[in-house]
Amino acid sequence: MLNKTRQILKSKGYRLFEKPYELNIVAYRSKHVRSNRFDDEIHVFYKNEQGQWVYHVFPATSDPGQYWLDNPMHPQGTAFLKKGQYVDAYAIGLHRGIYEAVVQVEDVTVIRDYDRKGIFNWFESGSPDTGKFGINIHRARQSGSTNVIDNFSAGCLVFADASDYGFFMKLTKVHRSIHGNSFTLTLIDFRDERRRSLSIAAWTSLVASSVAVVANSFINQKSYATI
Repeated sequence: MLNKTRQILKSKGYRLFEKPYELNIVAYRSKHVRSNRFDDEIHVFYKNEQGQWVYHVFPATSDPGQYWLDNPMHPQGTAFLKKGQYVDAYAIGLHRGIYEAVVQVEDVTVIRDYDRKGIFNWFESGSPDTGKFGINIHRARQSGSTNVIDNFSAGCLVFADASDYGFFMKLTKVHRSIHGNSFTLTLIDFRDERRRSLSIAAWTSLVASSVAVVANSFINQKSYATI
């Protein structure tokens, strides 16, 4: 998974952090399009003091729960974070003034368009809105694991498991002690990457077929020449 994620970041011209304990925080939005499930992932990876990569994957959501789809706080609709990389847009702070989290401190772009029944359209089709909206990275319940998002996310990235989140926060504090209180969040859409992979595979197949045709033509020409 490390190589795949690094390739994706490179292909998009995104930053990759390689100093010891400098965190790469990459969220993968799932191929599933229904609401209210923790079916996304947050990938956190970094190099240790020996220069070796360490990679963690945590179940999470990058989408709001059904509660906030039914009860939007904004007249244009509930926010979905737009895919992309948000450099230095996050820092350790307090989520809703209650507990420590990685909170938004610089502008991000969200998409405000949704189906209230919980079947999401393509995330590019809505109205973009850029600003400070409190699109934080936090947990669901204080302890244990959570299966249903409901009101735990109004557009934030939320860890399903409290112990995973506790471990993540320990990593962020190591990062902060060495590199300062500034974090970059990257959101990748699984469906985009699947389409890209299929496109590359189709192009490779087409090129291979073309090469085979040219090679066969050359062989046939050589055969006629020797008769």
